[in-house]
Amino acid sequence: MPIPRPSRSGTSGCTSNCAQLERHLPAYREYLLDRGNAAGYVRCREAAVAHLSMWMAQADKRLANIDEGFVTDFVERHLPRCKCATVARHPASVRAALGHLLVVLRAAGAIAPMPQDATPVGQELRCYDQYMAQVRGLAPKTREGGLRVVEALLRKHFGDGDIQFEAITPERVRRFFASQARNYTTPSSLGVVVSALRGYFRWRATLGDRTHALVGAVSYPANWQLAPLPKSLAPEEVEQLIASLGQTGPSMRRADAMVRCALDLGLRSGEVARLSLDDIDWEAGTITLRRTKGRREDVMPLPLATGQAIAAYLRDERPRTQHRMVFARHMTPREQPIGPDLVRKTIRQAYARAGLPHTRAHLLRHTMASRLLAGGSSLKEVADVLRHRSLNTTLIYAKLDSRRLVEVALPWPGSCAAGAAGRQS
Repeated sequence: MPIPRPSRSGTSGCTSNCAQLERHLPAYREYLLDRGNAAGYVRCREAAVAHLSMWMAQADKRLANIDEGFVTDFVERHLPRCKCATVARHPASVRAALGHLLVVLRAAGAIAPMPQDATPVGQELRCYDQYMAQVRGLAPKTREGGLRVVEALLRKHFGDGDIQFEAITPERVRRFFASQARNYTTPSSLGVVVSALRGYFRWRATLGDRTHALVGAVSYPANWQLAPLPKSLAPEEVEQLIASLGQTGPSMRRADAMVRCALDLGLRSGEVARLSLDDIDWEAGTITLRRTKGRREDVMPLPLATGQAIAAYLRDERPRTQHRMVFARHMTPREQPIGPDLVRKTIRQAYARAGLPHTRAHLLRHTMASRLLAGGSSLKEVADVLRHRSLNTTLIYAKLDSRRLVEVALPWPGSCAAGAAGRQS
């Protein structure tokens, strides 16, 4: 879709800018197509770029000035009163199209890189992020969570001003921790704040700051890991969930296969998302799990019902993609692999269709452990199936092994059984 050029006189500068923008259209189109977008989607996005070009010509805007603020000004000020000869006026659609345009223009060096936070706090966070990545080797998501906590601490005390680290006292850290505690519901989730603060203070110690008192100002909340009973679906709820599978509709076969992977194999959400076509050996009836939480490869038998659900999805519903992941996105960008969030959302929706009040996808993993114990499996066998590296991790399920707990239960004081035991002694 060529970009319309103004025809009136005295617009040579605008025409030049339009030509510069038009020069990036092939790269823009290729960028969208490489991400698995349909041709109709690409045409709609190109129409939004053409609309931007018309506005730039009318308002005498230059290509080099395009950035996030430029896009916001176009979407929020121009679109509400737009009278241009175009149908590309929907704010959300136009904003998405121009977001892709910014990526393409920056990759080509046509516009300035994304602006960085130039405040002292912003610079501090970038240095700390580099340390976490290069020295500690932390994953991007872990670094992101830690930076969010540290930024809240620094912004609270210094705003956009200079960082005077000695002004952060143990008492201030405790008050900050107390304020953050209101945002978390469980001790384990609040432990993320403790870990983030302690990690940051220890990094400052490597820079010569005295942070021993700050590290000791916060401690992990009591979290008795084996105190509660592991939650799982009751047998009748399992039957109810299985009975709800096989419905017709968009993405229903994908949902069935995901539920089966979690319920029959005990896979975590991330393991379901990372499952590759190359991981399934259909002839041997096995499935290989790679890049697991235990950082090892595990070969497991593929149950018949699970294999049938996956095969039905691959045969009848999965869109064509260039990647080899089993589960693909059914909406653009299709070439971008799915993540664990989509798996969790899909399982939540499966609960709702079955009329179950649950929301946590991990319940299906607990349910598998409970079913194994009820069927007579030992804790060691459960640990092997769940791929726990330590048997201690599996001990929480011992409280669900009612068959063996009955064997060690003592008579209740005052009961007939207790009286009989006393007479025998």
